[in-house]
Amino acid sequence: MFVVTGATGNVGRTLLSILAASGAAVTAVSRGRRPLVAPGGVRHHLANLEQPESLRPALAGAEAMFLLVEGAGAHLDMPEILRVAAAADVKRIVLQSSQAVGTRPRAASHAPLHAIEDLVRRSGLGWTILRPGGFASNSFGWTDPIRASRTVTTPFGEVGLPVVDPDDIAEVAAAVLRDGVHDGRTYELTGPALSTPRERVADLAAALGEPIRFVEQTPDQAREQMLRYMPPPVVEGTLAILGAPTAREQRISPDVSEVLGRSPRPFAAWAARNIDAFR
Repeated sequence: MFVVTGATGNVGRTLLSILAASGAAVTAVSRGRRPLVAPGGVRHHLANLEQPESLRPALAGAEAMFLLVEGAGAHLDMPEILRVAAAADVKRIVLQSSQAVGTRPRAASHAPLHAIEDLVRRSGLGWTILRPGGFASNSFGWTDPIRASRTVTTPFGEVGLPVVDPDDIAEVAAAVLRDGVHDGRTYELTGPALSTPRERVADLAAALGEPIRFVEQTPDQAREQMLRYMPPPVVEGTLAILGAPTAREQRISPDVSEVLGRSPRPFAAWAARNIDAFR
């Protein structure tokens, strides 16, 4: 049996479907803040990672757990979460981390995730760490302005990053949950090519069949907007990656292809699949 935390998220929803379709027993874990849409046969358990003991019933009989922490996980008692998992005889943890843990190890915004990775590695359990780069689904942040005025306002219009499709992350997660051959590996997950914000807007316009106007913000304008809903260290870390990515952050990783035996999906495919959200 597999346990999926963050089951209502962009990765978790697809991961539930993949595992259920394979015939595996699956338990979805969420806090109940959003409705859970899951295939038939998937068990749902309400739990909060901030209360590790609430996980215990979900983990009973589990072979492996997909672990997704909110934000950078600084608010979590990760040693206790791992203790509860070990006590339930969970054999394998698949942690969704972030590419920035590797590319910006001294960044305050990702220091908690760095510590969580270290704890998972030292837990005594089998482990695999997934480090995705920027998500294609971050473009859902443009939904309202595209619907209202067919306009996107965002910074760094010409800076390319190999954004990754969350469905590819889910497929990799399903593969490593099911097969211990991936234990002890850290996979960096990216898309197949660099994609700039301007190019992503053009892909959305092509899928929509209507033009979308691109308006470039200054970094200060973007910072002011982001500070309304993100803490300052996360804002600065995000702006640094978006505006001045390192060579490694612009590298096309082979890891999706290595695990899945196929190329990762381009942003245009994500846009076509999700375009109804922008109509």
